Amino acid sequence: MKLLEGKVALITGAARGIGKGLALKFASEGADIAFTDLVIDENGEQTVKEIEAYGVKCKAYASNAADFAQTEQVVADVKNDFGRIDILVNNAGITKDGLMMRMSEAQWDAVIAVNLKSAFNFIHAVLPIMMRQKSGSIINMASVVGVHGNAGQSNYAASKAGLIALAKSIAQEVGSRGIRANAIAPGFIETAMTAALPEDVRKDWVGKIPLRRGGQVEDIANVATFLASDLSSYVTGQVIQVDGGMNM
Repeated sequence: MKLLEGKVALITGAARGIGKGLALKFASEGADIAFTDLVIDENGEQTVKEIEAYGVKCKAYASNAADFAQTEQVVADVKNDFGRIDILVNNAGITKDGLMMRMSEAQWDAVIAVNLKSAFNFIHAVLPIMMRQKSGSIINMASVVGVHGNAGQSNYAASKAGLIALAKSIAQEVGSRGIRANAIAPGFIETAMTAALPEDVRKDWVGKIPLRRGGQVEDIANVATFLASDLSSYVTGQVIQVDGGMNM
């Protein structure tokens, strides 16, 4: 039997990138997939097709994860379409980097809204469903910069640190109801965004990683699958760093 057979996963910001990688991995392990993105364009439609190729049900929902009312409606729609929600992955995120002295209020507010408030929105909407089921796994996609900070990313780091604390707090609140909450803190992951970095910056970064390589999306997806499955039934309130030893 596959690890996520019979489970329904809701993943935010999953039309592309790490979110898409998680969705595909979950689907390969038997989970039906509901995912959101700001706009469901050709990329989103292609992602649906790739997920359905695993023989599972998939539906994409256009939604601004930072909007409370939209989130409530999307979660209600997912529950109506799939019948249950077993896994929630708060993956939606943006960056608007800049040194604090030059950072605008708009840059700060946008990152906090998309990265952190969206997680509040979805957890708030999903918890009643999971509580009635007496089971559920919530996974917040944080970052190593949420653990140790990073110059020029105070807004991003603060949002990711918030996701870690949020997972720990939710774990304490609803553990007695059979619901678990954890965070994953990726390090340097090979994506389109990191591929665009100057080669000297990439070499410097990789040189500081004990495993001497950037991580792959599959590395994140494997840990997320563990946390989503019953293999981690006694794991909650944890932050797992997937960073090749970069932040010990």
